Amino acid sequence: MSHIRGKDTRIEVLVRRYLFSRGLRFRKNDRRYPGHPDVVLPKWHTIVFINGCFWHAHQGCSKYSIPKSNVEFWTAKLTRNHDRDIAQHAALESAGWHVIVVWKCELAKPVREARLERLYTEITAPGSMASNELAGLANAAGSINAGGSIV
Repeated sequence: MSHIRGKDTRIEVLVRRYLFSRGLRFRKNDRRYPGHPDVVLPKWHTIVFINGCFWHAHQGCSKYSIPKSNVEFWTAKLTRNHDRDIAQHAALESAGWHVIVVWKCELAKPVREARLERLYTEITAPGSMASNELAGLANAAGSINAGGSIV
């Protein structure tokens, strides 16, 4: 297990390259936050975790199954990983961050483009936290007319 990569995996690089090409700027593997998120987008107040289905116990995924040998060890390990992920996401959400999880199975070639486009939309959508905060700043700076311009 010492050769299992913790950062800069193929799927992480793929997602980061896509987000960068769409004009989003981010920090990667920022150790200041619980779970050392793979992508932190401060402007959008969003954190993205890019998880492997096996290591993070993606329920209902064909890539996740308990190995047949040393079942007790693997069950305990994968359960701990899953529980830790839930606790870290809860801590980030309670701190006001929007947490998005992208699973490896969602980045398979047949569905990759759709998932990456959905990720971009989740980050930048008008209903996202960052858009609401930006609107709040605009309201604080001055009143907004019906056309959306600051007066």
